[in-house]
Amino acid sequence: MFGKKKFSNNSIEFLVVGLGNPDRKYENTRHNSGYIMLDYIADELSARVNRVKFKSTVGEANINGHRVLLMKPSTYMNSSGQAVVEAMNFYKIPAENVIILLDDINLDVGKMRIRAKGSDGGQNGMKNIIYLSGKDTFPRVKIGIGKKPNPEYDLAAWVLSKFTKDELKTLETVAENTFEAVKLITDGKISEAMNRYN
Repeated sequence: MFGKKKFSNNSIEFLVVGLGNPDRKYENTRHNSGYIMLDYIADELSARVNRVKFKSTVGEANINGHRVLLMKPSTYMNSSGQAVVEAMNFYKIPAENVIILLDDINLDVGKMRIRAKGSDGGQNGMKNIIYLSGKDTFPRVKIGIGKKPNPEYDLAAWVLSKFTKDELKTLETVAENTFEAVKLITDGKISEAMNRYN
């Protein structure tokens, strides 16, 4: 029966990974956009992301008939690849079936961009995933967090700052669209997702 089954090799077809930092002080910060999106998807699927495995908090779900592992790495952002590669190796999942949800400083809040593959774009979590896996063919959904207020503003301070109430409201629509995009990607329709949401 689905949901009762314990983890077993080759049962999971996709990983959906929300990038972020695990401590409570990072809740609702810009850098935790991936966590925010993953929490929304888990809620929509009534999935509990509460088990500790693969250096992450994880939960199983079913998206359009596909068995999916929802993951929030607890390695801290810059070591996200440790968690992702461990789960990929365990389930023998190719990079093309690992959907990464991450923040993007080059996009305004409320914008999102889907990519089938490519460079890390300066995002350290993505950089570590590409480095440790040796692959760059991860589908990714980039969530806009807005540019720094001015060039002198410290980058780390900006990405670790909290979203405003209005920005969090805007992110609700982004979360809905992210979930729709993930559904399309798991169905092999990444081009359609890009056309619709980029």
